[in-house]
Amino acid sequence: MSIYTNQEMAMLYDASKCTACKGCQVACKQWNVLYTDLGMNAFPFSGSYQNPVDLNGSNRLVMTFSEKKTDTLERPIEWAFGRRSCFHCSNAGCVSVCPTGALSYQDNGVVSVQEEKCIGCHYCEMACPFDVPKYYGPDQKIDKCTMCWDRLENGMLPACVKTCQPGALHFGPREEMIALGKKRVEFLKARGYDKAELYGENECGGLHILQVCKYGAEAQGLKKGVEPSALVSLSKLAQPAAGLAAAATVAGLAVSFVAALGYRRKNRTVEEAKVHWTEAQRKEGAKLVKDRLKEDAEQDKADNAGK
Repeated sequence: MSIYTNQEMAMLYDASKCTACKGCQVACKQWNVLYTDLGMNAFPFSGSYQNPVDLNGSNRLVMTFSEKKTDTLERPIEWAFGRRSCFHCSNAGCVSVCPTGALSYQDNGVVSVQEEKCIGCHYCEMACPFDVPKYYGPDQKIDKCTMCWDRLENGMLPACVKTCQPGALHFGPREEMIALGKKRVEFLKARGYDKAELYGENECGGLHILQVCKYGAEAQGLKKGVEPSALVSLSKLAQPAAGLAAAATVAGLAVSFVAALGYRRKNRTVEEAKVHWTEAQRKEGAKLVKDRLKEDAEQDKADNAGK
């Protein structure tokens, strides 16, 4: 068993060290063989260096760009770089509502995906407070970050962590990542960044993608104290009712089966059946009898002629 799969792990993204080079985005697409349908200069400049605009079926990781105005002439604008991908929540709404088990927890905290089990119900998309799960392809299968599970199993770091040149990404035991993140926050606050904070320690039961936010979580578009969508609670309430309904249906079928044992349809005469015939059926029946009598008479005549 790999050292990265036999204990609770986490990734730490330090936005204060990030240069937004997007090397992690490229590494993610390369390692996971994710296609891209954007041609060279296919779209005009949108006014932002963020590209693509959001997660989609072929992008599991997007580096976000947010400009922050300052009051100093020397540095009138500061970048607030961020990271959008699955946070691998300890209390993941997507796992709670998935009806097929396509989404599940791993011992190291990763929320894994079994694409072959996905039925494209989109429940996970609605239950995720971070709006992360996306669907792609003609069969509409779920797509999201897997923390490069195939690499972890072989003792390798996630592709994005491995490729990060400025050292903005770290991966290791979750408690160590929390301690490292808090230490970095203290350093930033000592340098005058009073809104610096560590995001993800408690949200949704504790995230396994932690972020050091230089200008505060809001500057990176993150909501503090977020919990799974209300859809999760409704789903949990509906599950017992659905179970009872299924049990009642099975019980009803069983009663019907027992009651039908030994049942035989009562034989009825033609005259009894005629009581329920329509006028059209009566006319059709009379015609059939007339034709049959005619056939019998012709047969009798032929038999007598042959003697």
